[in-house]
Amino acid sequence: MSVRDKQPVFRFAPSPNGRLHLGHAYSALFTAEQARKAGGRLLLRIEDIDLLRCRSEFIDGIFEDLTWLGLSWEVPVRRQSEHFETYRQAISTLKNVGVLYPCYATRAEIRAAVEGKADHPRDPDGAPVYPGLYRSGEAPSDPERPYALRLNHALAIKLVRKKLGGRPTFLETGCGTSGETGELPVTPEIWGDVVLARKDIGTSYHVSVVVDDALQGITHVTRGQDLFAATHIHRVLQILLDLPEPTYCHHPLISDTAGRKLSKSSDDQSLASLREAGVTAGQIKHELGFT
Repeated sequence: MSVRDKQPVFRFAPSPNGRLHLGHAYSALFTAEQARKAGGRLLLRIEDIDLLRCRSEFIDGIFEDLTWLGLSWEVPVRRQSEHFETYRQAISTLKNVGVLYPCYATRAEIRAAVEGKADHPRDPDGAPVYPGLYRSGEAPSDPERPYALRLNHALAIKLVRKKLGGRPTFLETGCGTSGETGELPVTPEIWGDVVLARKDIGTSYHVSVVVDDALQGITHVTRGQDLFAATHIHRVLQILLDLPEPTYCHHPLISDTAGRKLSKSSDDQSLASLREAGVTAGQIKHELGFT
């Protein structure tokens, strides 16, 4: 199913685990500009499934920063933390399809399994691809041991190909990290068996984002190139869950003078601190190329 012929609907979907910085400003302004050019709607979504790191004051900060930039959006704003049951239903569907398996492995066990293997493949984030522990259905010695649910990617792609009659693709109108654009093949094998339901919250970014995009009627997903590779997982999930296919547009990231991507974890200067220092929204827009 495709949503490419419907009224365009765009979304900016930050996580409230810190204050927004220039990279977020660029992404929000880019998405708003794309929506304006397409004559589409702009939604704001709060992706706060990480209950330990997300805080209410950061949500308030998102509203404050975006309003300062001159942006507006439809209400009510969807908060993912209010919809865990919806994501559990999607997980249940994937279980019934047979593409999930319980993984009891700890981080230490995973590290031990790949230690010393210089040729072990790595995923797009640079981490070792999951070595397949518990994929065969082994049970832990402790029946109460917590577990995550991982995607058996080999089985998933097999089912997806059978469903479509060939390898799936996605439409990229921006560009990936290596300049990829156009109708691109879906290759979830670059990630291996990713976690789709975390031990602590029972879902994941991958599941919640594709479910929300479908429920909110998102036709165009605009986001940074750091999430380009995640699209391979998202398209597989959309097909397995019978969800619509949006058009994707990944944009370049804002970097510091050393070429490092801006991030909350690195405590890069926030929009709030720039505002307090006397920087205007107009200056921010000019610096980012939105004048």
